[in-house]
Amino acid sequence: MVEIACILSGILITLPIATFDYYSKKNLPGALICLLLAAIAWFLGRLFPLAGGAVIAILLGILLANIWQYPQMYKSGISATSKRVLQSAIVLFGFQMNLKYVLSLGGQGLVLICATIATSLLMANVIGKALRMHTNEQILIGIGTAICGGSAIAAIAPVIKASEREVATSISIIFLFNILAVFIFPFVARILSMSDLHFGIWCGAAINDTSSVVAAAYSYSNEAGNTATVVKLARTLMIMPAAFLLSILQAKKTGETGSFQISKVFPWFVVAFIVACIINSFNLIPEQISEIWGSMGKFCIMIAMAAIGLSTNPRELIRHGKKPILLGLSCSVAVALVSFIVQDLM
Repeated sequence: MVEIACILSGILITLPIATFDYYSKKNLPGALICLLLAAIAWFLGRLFPLAGGAVIAILLGILLANIWQYPQMYKSGISATSKRVLQSAIVLFGFQMNLKYVLSLGGQGLVLICATIATSLLMANVIGKALRMHTNEQILIGIGTAICGGSAIAAIAPVIKASEREVATSISIIFLFNILAVFIFPFVARILSMSDLHFGIWCGAAINDTSSVVAAAYSYSNEAGNTATVVKLARTLMIMPAAFLLSILQAKKTGETGSFQISKVFPWFVVAFIVACIINSFNLIPEQISEIWGSMGKFCIMIAMAAIGLSTNPRELIRHGKKPILLGLSCSVAVALVSFIVQDLM
């Protein structure tokens, strides 16, 4: 009954979120498709627990997107769902976490986060120059891999005055390695018999997009998922100093005032996540309610992953050329290796 309640709650939370703007009618059809795929993935996830519902959801989305050219009317809702429902899921996870654990784990991962960010930016610069790629593409792919994928790219692009083509190419490359990470990371972890804590920190520090972090980690275990979420959110906050520093460098380079605005780059859902942790830490809601909301979060992740799968077009990703793919691969592999090694040294 609790699980059925979570699905019904997921419906209640998804539809208002996906329609929360002046284009509600435009977003509703896409949101409903994502919800349907998530419900199917939830049932299949119970039959195949090793794969997990989130992984199955993204596979169903990719499969449907590549056998059915859905009309334009669905695209807006799918895009809105992938972003907004994901953020809602993260907040719901907060109702299952203790604030002391969150703060200690986030602080513990700070050295690891700094190491992976430095690795990604250095690799992007070295490999990018070797491949004779434009500086903006180097920065965007490096930042996207280092911090939080498309969100970081969207925040940094106006600061460095990147063109639409450069942004589209960078986001596509980052997206490609997000999808691959969902499948590769749990597979490698099981071969190496990694602990839940070790794997959660590895996912949170090495996979660039929040949706892929959560999907990969929760497919391994709940503890790994909780750990990965905290480390990833700490990493997400690095958008602010990165955008600020690049704004200063851009101003010195061009002689113009930088375009950095903290209100535009700050991930406000992280604040809501911390508030949820505080509520749970002080037992302000019954334990059963927090468990239900945590399960709702997992179902919302399936909804978001279905939306991401529906947005995936392998042919379009490959179209951007070999050089950006090679740069993205170099950064992703380097970050995965460094985060794994540094963790063992800590």
